[in-house]
Amino acid sequence: MISYGLLERTYGHLSGSALLQPMIRKVFPGRIALVSSFGAESAVLAHMISEIDPATAILFVDTGRLFPETLAYRDHLVARLGLTHVKIVSPAKEDEARLDPDGDLFARDADACCEFRKIKPMERGLRGYQAWITGRKRFHGGDRAQLLALETADWRLKINPLASWGPQDIAAYFEAHELPRHPLVAAGYPSIGCAPCTTPVADGEDLRAGRWRGQEKTECGIHWTVNGRPVQAPNEVQFG
Repeated sequence: MISYGLLERTYGHLSGSALLQPMIRKVFPGRIALVSSFGAESAVLAHMISEIDPATAILFVDTGRLFPETLAYRDHLVARLGLTHVKIVSPAKEDEARLDPDGDLFARDADACCEFRKIKPMERGLRGYQAWITGRKRFHGGDRAQLLALETADWRLKINPLASWGPQDIAAYFEAHELPRHPLVAAGYPSIGCAPCTTPVADGEDLRAGRWRGQEKTECGIHWTVNGRPVQAPNEVQFG
């Protein structure tokens, strides 16, 4: 067993591939997954995974409301990078029939829509994994501004290899490795979620201003604990 505190002291100062390599190969072999939206910046972590171990699990939640461009971009990156363990999870058909028979729940209760279309499927997909990798970054702002490289989400470890990276770091990585951009980025979408709840962002607006525009909502909820609060990381949490 190894505590969160020890992991933080040993690896918490690392970022990018330097953090991912020991997490995938040494600390959580076979028990770690990347959760990827295959959105605007997702190619960076997908590429790092492809170089460390392309058989690392990648969990993709297909909410049934994604842009067609996102699905095509996912398929393109998977083939381009040789990723061999992409797991696609979706909302349960019975939940969709019961909660959103007309497909308009996003307009009536966005939190409830995210709950059954994204949060519940992702939790099912993460069963059996002790750690998961996210692409969140401090420059995204909001609750992410104080993001740690390592944190806990209930009993799992969350790894944020790009927490300290800025937009210039992301752009440089794309260029250095000749990675394709999500096609909607050029159309003014720097942050891409479900189609009904994502709009283009104007010059000078916050990076995530196009997500749930006009609402107080800024996160889908997968990065919060079960009590609806941002994750806190107690030292006594054990992994093993």
